[in-house]
Amino acid sequence: MSKDFSTMEDSNRSGNASIHDQIAALPLNRRTVMKSAGLASLLGLLHPLAGCANLGTGQARLGFTAIPPGQTDALVVPPGYVAQVIARWGEPVGIAGNMPAFRTDGSNSAADQAVQLGMHHDGLAFFPLNGSSTHGLIALNHEYTDDGLLHPDGFVPMNAAKVKKSQNAHGLSVYEVKFNGQAWEMVRPSAYARRFTMDTPFDMSGPAAGHPLLRTAADPQGRTTLGTLNNCASSATPWGTYLSGEENWMFYFGGGTDISAHHKRWGLREKGLYDWERFDTRFDAAQNPNEPNRFGWVVEVDPMDPTSTPVKRTALGRAAHEGAWVAMTQDQRAVVYSGEDARFEYIYKFLSSGRMQPGGAKANRHLLDEGTLYVARFDANGQGQWLPLVHGQGPLTAANGFADQGEVLIKARQASDLLGATKMDRPEWLAIDKASRWVYCTLTNNSQRGAEGKPGVDAANPRANNSMGQIIRWREARDFDGMTFEWNLLVLAGDPANERAEAKGNVKGDIFGCPDGLGFSPNGLLWIQTDAHATQMYKGEFARIGNNQMLACDTATGEIRRFLTGPTNCEITGLTFTPDGRNLFISVQHPGETPTDRSDPKQPQKYSSWPDHQPDGRPRSANVVIRKIDGGVIGT
Repeated sequence: MSKDFSTMEDSNRSGNASIHDQIAALPLNRRTVMKSAGLASLLGLLHPLAGCANLGTGQARLGFTAIPPGQTDALVVPPGYVAQVIARWGEPVGIAGNMPAFRTDGSNSAADQAVQLGMHHDGLAFFPLNGSSTHGLIALNHEYTDDGLLHPDGFVPMNAAKVKKSQNAHGLSVYEVKFNGQAWEMVRPSAYARRFTMDTPFDMSGPAAGHPLLRTAADPQGRTTLGTLNNCASSATPWGTYLSGEENWMFYFGGGTDISAHHKRWGLREKGLYDWERFDTRFDAAQNPNEPNRFGWVVEVDPMDPTSTPVKRTALGRAAHEGAWVAMTQDQRAVVYSGEDARFEYIYKFLSSGRMQPGGAKANRHLLDEGTLYVARFDANGQGQWLPLVHGQGPLTAANGFADQGEVLIKARQASDLLGATKMDRPEWLAIDKASRWVYCTLTNNSQRGAEGKPGVDAANPRANNSMGQIIRWREARDFDGMTFEWNLLVLAGDPANERAEAKGNVKGDIFGCPDGLGFSPNGLLWIQTDAHATQMYKGEFARIGNNQMLACDTATGEIRRFLTGPTNCEITGLTFTPDGRNLFISVQHPGETPTDRSDPKQPQKYSSWPDHQPDGRPRSANVVIRKIDGGVIGT
């Protein structure tokens, strides 16, 4: 996501080397060449680009007609395709005997919301039942709430009942879907239907479980926490579970006037953005200083077992996790890639010690609890290295504030600062091409890059005032467990008609900005989703780009083609395909987003009335399923 409040998270004050420091360390002849080169020459020297690079990884071809940029309050797909809205915010998930209907005036209670789909849909994954492409489960993240829409009278005045409803509109959902031969529908009631809210118990597992920094008065053992918060991107694991990232969780806490250096490094402020700390002391970090440490983890859920307890996997490190994505080594160890959606933060990799076993989720319930976490350093020569976050190695010692491995993981940012990891332009989604072993990551934007007092440009983040973003990719040496890698920039987003060089980009095909969601379809196409903010769209450098959109990149030809445009001020996010590649599920988040991220309850449809377009309604995030009318494979 690219919300204004996410870009407020800019707390990296480390002195990690910039690309200019790295150039200064090069031999004189190499240094002279690089210093005398302009931006384009530098990039060309390191890794020649032609828009979406020709990887030659498959025979996939784009077979749909590109659509123009959109500026209407509608979701538009190419000719020959049909888009169906399902699973709107507020619809009951399907828990038998407890399916309250959505009230268009926002008057549903907190108890209602606890069994209804939450607000602001984000990452999602399809889990087939019995291998089917027409019957399965959707696991879904609910990132945050717009209290101007959630309550009849909006955010003011805030009270305990509103806080509880907002907490119940966060978290995750699992719901059942089936294709009836004509359309997809939610199956209700369903034995699989679940909601995970701020009252749901989560186990803490891995090296940090039980750590003193995770213990609270309510949980003196530090092994069970309630709820998951600000869940953003997601993925399905090879063993059949769902991974969800806890992203901008720190904004829900108020820290008072005396904030520790540890919490400052994670962006804690005197007051939270949602007033939760006024009515729920869990979120008053002055009273409960360890409660924030219990968020920022990757969450694992078994959607097939409605009795299972979700788990926060501490071995993967604490961060403002956008999400987590799994590759498997040849000997079946799990490699989990993740990034932090915050300015000047890091990209991580976890390598499991154990190997995946037959038997699905239950046989692999501890696979992500033991292994090594690494952070990425992207060097100027197109090579990179994974730096281990291991207690006792290098600067990660008690003398530097790390008493044990648990503390290294809880303070993963501080550990990465000391190791000299590369400060990135807000890493968002990742996608793994398992055939070629290239791993892709969207770096959505960073308007502070190169600003006074901020880090300057570097090879991986080459544009000052980076309003448009880019996609970086890397490939490990030999296998996914490699400790070194080669890397380059797949594409610089932008519009060549822009005057400012840093906003032109080098897209080969349809223009876009702020890449966010990312994923491969079964036929090998790379899909890109965008999230420009309401304050950016339709003007200035974004004047010609239009609404947020979804595009496809054919890695065999380098072409990028626009596939979908969303309604006014929405974000297009989340993508998951059925196994046969004939059905694509996405999320349309916050249609009608306001410049302040909080709607006026007196004008709920000021910017959008999608998807219902009813005079007495309000805009609602929803999932959309897209099919070819002829039943063919999406994108071809």
